[in-house]
Formats: sequence, structure tokens, C-alpha cells
Amino acid sequence: MLFSLYIKNYALIQELTVEFTPGLTIITGETGAGKSVLIGALNMVLGERASSDFVRSGSTKAVIEAVLKDVHSEKIDCLLNTTEIETTSELILRRELSTSGQSRCFINDTPSSVSLLKQVGDVIIDLHGQHEHQMLLNTDTHETLLDDFARCTPEVTAYKASRSELQKLQQQLNKLKKEASDIHEKKEMVEFQLNEINLLDLISGEDETIETEITLLENAEALFSLSTSLSELLYDSEHSVYSSIALGVQLLEKLAIIDKRFEIHLEETRTAKSIIDELARFTRSYQSDVDFNPGRLDFLRERQLKLQRICKKYGRTFSGLIDLRNELDAKIALEDNLDEEISRTDQHITLQKAELSKLAETLSGKRHQAAQLLETVIQQQLAELGIPNATFIVSIAHEEESEGDISIEGKKFSAFSSGFDRIEFLISANLGEKPRPLEKVASGGEISRIMLAMKSALAGSDKLPILIFDEIDTGISGRVAEAVGKSLKKLSRLHQIIAITHLPQIAAMADLHLQVQKSLQNDRTVTEVTTLDHASRLEAIAGLISGKENSTSSLNLAAELVAAAESV
Repeated sequence: MLFSLYIKNYALIQELTVEFTPGLTIITGETGAGKSVLIGALNMVLGERASSDFVRSGSTKAVIEAVLKDVHSEKIDCLLNTTEIETTSELILRRELSTSGQSRCFINDTPSSVSLLKQVGDVIIDLHGQHEHQMLLNTDTHETLLDDFARCTPEVTAYKASRSELQKLQQQLNKLKKEASDIHEKKEMVEFQLNEINLLDLISGEDETIETEITLLENAEALFSLSTSLSELLYDSEHSVYSSIALGVQLLEKLAIIDKRFEIHLEETRTAKSIIDELARFTRSYQSDVDFNPGRLDFLRERQLKLQRICKKYGRTFSGLIDLRNELDAKIALEDNLDEEISRTDQHITLQKAELSKLAETLSGKRHQAAQLLETVIQQQLAELGIPNATFIVSIAHEEESEGDISIEGKKFSAFSSGFDRIEFLISANLGEKPRPLEKVASGGEISRIMLAMKSALAGSDKLPILIFDEIDTGISGRVAEAVGKSLKKLSRLHQIIAITHLPQIAAMADLHLQVQKSLQNDRTVTEVTTLDHASRLEAIAGLISGKENSTSSLNLAAELVAAAESV
């Protein structure tokens, strides 16, 4: 609910705070007293376009702040969390407007954009003024309102899930077809590259093996010479390492017999003798195996050059070249399987379209049934509200499309996000007039009553917690005014209602009565708002009946109206 509204230096308002209560709040006051200024200020804090002309003369800026309670919802919390604005038990919207035309916006004391302020305001408050902030005039909302009235959320959810699955399949098919097209276009190139690589008979790790073998062949003479010298040093010369260590073993054996402390060194020396013996044998064997093969070296160098050239050509390492060969193999294999996969996906799409069409038809049927009932309810409401000859139509149209995803009775239709229906509310307020879109209804008073009728019909499903009606009593009186008042009273049991009126029948229905008046303070006109108690309420209502001078009869009638309202 709207808990309070603070306004400072806005138009004729110097500074005031208005507190609201649940139920029906009625605002009254003489013409020109500033009732519309109050609504204009509320509009401003809800993100509507601002003008520096509204800053009170002599002031540098205007400030408007609205405090709301119990209005948090998943959508509002999502909006705030996305912009990292802290959520609290209260929601505080504030807007500051300077004489330079600059505007600053805040949500819960955190700077915000005007756009975000308006998004949050649109979720919380539906303000029905003369051609202003009228959510129901937006045709985009008509489908949602009808669905809420029809209670077909399960059908809408099922349809959306089916459509989402269809879109995934269609995206998959497009991807497959693109891949097939790309492969067909590049088929000759792929085959040429694959043949060129396959001719080399690549073996994993071959490049490293070739590099190692070339190094050995290029250094064959050095390897033979060095291994020969090593063999002589270790074993073959007169004073070889092996002979010296063998003599050392003999001496250690004799010493160990006399002194046991030499035994550990004896074992180590025997181990060294074995190592030298093994190394000598390996060296002699290696020496005999050294390969002097210039022909093999030339072959390997040529092979290495071929591999380096093709790696450079394709911009790959040797292992990357093997990966490329596998990729090309996969593309050739994919081409063989693509047609089959495309055909399978096509069949899935056909089945999915059939399911989507069935869901769309079911959803549309439920909407048509609800639309007939809604038309009847709205027309009854309008008759009670003083528009007895109104015709209300829920237009449900479809868009035929040759390639549409929905097929019904041999025809194809476009599949929209929530069905294949295009829904729009049409109204004719007078006999002989063709029903037209709501936004083209000229009279502000008629619009307000139409909105009231629709809100009454949709009250149980409408998620907007706060409804504000300006100019709702234009062109009505007597019995119709009483009907409008009762309708507002009933609606206020489900929503917080704030309404401006000049009619006593409507004012008498108030749970909270606010009076707007102008006064002179220091030779300047100031608009003030007063919360009326029971006695002052009767005075205000009597004033609406008889004018400025209240009579005993007008006061009695006001009391009767208030008493009657308590039974509604």
C-alpha cells in the first residue's frame, strides 16, 4: 500500500506529508484547489516525464517521496537486485527536480535511473487519469489480463515450454543445415587436404623420433671415436680403470681380514668394479653398433623437411597436423551422416509443431470461452456505472503465415510467445458506434469508468496492489454515482484505492477522506491537504451536496450517505 507521500516545493505545494490507509481513500476539494497537483506529484515520483516548470517559484528544486509498504514481489525484487539496490520492508521512491530541468531519482536512498523508477512504479501503482499512466490501454497487457481472468496459466506454461523446445529443434536444424552447406561447399578442399596429409602416413611422435635419429647419424664418427676411447680407458688399456679397481679389491680383501672396518669399503669397491665392468661391456657393444649410413641420413632429412613444410602450410605443429587429419576425417564422416541427422531432426520438428498446435488450440479455446464471459461481466459493470449502451468486445485474431509453426484445420498461423492469438479489448460507449480500441476512447470520464468496470471484473486476478482514479465521476450523477461509489468500495477490499471525486455519493464511501484546499500564506498561494475526522467529513460531503453554505438538510443527507456506505 501507499503509506505516505511527501511533497516539497512542487507547484503550489510548499511542503506537506500525506499519510494513507488501506481501503478506499477519497480526495475532495474545490476546482483549482490542487487535487490534480497531488496526482501530478505522484506521477512524477512514478517516473513520468518531468518539467522544471513544476518547481515552486523562488525554490531551487522540488522533492517528492513516496513510501510504500507490503508491495514487494518477485518482479520488484528482481528489478532491485539486478541494479544492486537493497530491498527492505519498505519501498521508498524519491525524485528531485531542479530549476535547470535536471532530475535525480532514488530507490531506497540509492541513486536510480528514471527508467527503473518507472518500471517499479508500473508494477505497484495503476494510475488512471485523463490519458495518463493507463496500463490497461496498452494492448500488450490485454492477453495477460484475459489469461488471468481465464485462469489458464497451466496452458500458457505448457505452450511456452513446447514453443521453446520447437525453437531449440529449429536452431539445431539450422545449424545442421549450415554445417552441411559448409561441408558441401568445402568438400573438394577437405578431400584434397586429407589426401595430402594421408600420403605422408603420419605416425604420432614421428617428428621427435626423426630428430633423434638424425642427431645420431650426423654424429656417428664422434660417437665411434668417443666410445672407442672410453672402452680403452675402462678396460682395454694396460692401466685401465677396471684393472686398477680389481687390484684395489684384492688389497681391500686382505685388509678386511685383519681389520673389519675395511669390509664396508670392500663392498663399495666391488660394486664399483661391477659398474665399470657393465659400462665397459655396454661401450664395446655400442661401438660395434654405431651406424655409418649416409643414405639413411639423407632420407630422414628429406622426410623431416616434408613434415616441416606441411606443418608450416597448415599452421600446425606435428601433433596439431595429426589432429587436423582426424578433424578432416570427422568432416568426411559427418557429411555421410548429416542428411540422416537432418531428416531425424525434421521429423522431431514436425511432431513438435503438431504438439504446439494442439496446445495453442486448447489455449485459444479456453480464451474464447473466458472472453465471452468477460464481455458480459464488463458490459453489466458498465451499465451499472452509467454507460448502459456500451459494447465491450474481446477481439481474438490470428495471423496466417504460409510457413507458420501452428497448423489448425489446414491453415498455418504464426506462433507468438504465448499462443497464436492476438488479443485486444474494444469498446463502444454509445449506440451506433463501432467498437474501437480503448486508447481511442476520447472521454476521460468514460475511460475511468471503463477502467473501473474492468478492474472490478479482473479484481481477483489483477496483481497491481494500488489503483488510483482521477476524474472518475465526469459526466455522472445520482444513481450512477452511487453505483460507482459502491464499485470502488468493493474493489478496495482487494486493492488500495485512491480516487478524486466531486460527488457526495462517492465521497461517502471513503475509509479515509482527504480534503485539498488553497490558502494565502505570506501573500502566496499554498495548497494544503487535511485528513478529515467524522464531523469534518460530514461537513465536506454536505458541501458537495449544497455548495459552500451547508444546511441542516445537507448535513443530514451527508450523514445518511455515510451510514448507507457502511453497509456496502
